[in-house]
Amino acid sequence: MTTVTEIQIYPLKPRDNGLIAFASCLIDGKFSVNSIAIRTTASGDFKLLFPSKQLPNGKDVQVFYPITTEAYEAIRCAIVLKMEQLSQKLENSQHVLPSK
Repeated sequence: MTTVTEIQIYPLKPRDNGLIAFASCLIDGKFSVNSIAIRTTASGDFKLLFPSKQLPNGKDVQVFYPITTEAYEAIRCAIVLKMEQLSQKLENSQHVLPSK
């Protein structure tokens, strides 16, 4: 089972291509992964895009990516949960009336 901890979310102003944030996390306490792009899909779900690098010949190669569906889903679910927690925290802070 894949464990995902130390999740950091870096929100962006939503873009036309669905990009809404970047994330970083620690996987199994052994691998730190940064620059995970978070995009919304047409159905409203979230899709993760993992870091890649463009070679001098123009070819893109992935630097890191989960090779099993289970690992991808563990990472995606942990990141989505963190995003929902941050969204709820923001929503709650907007309902607090300023003191006079």
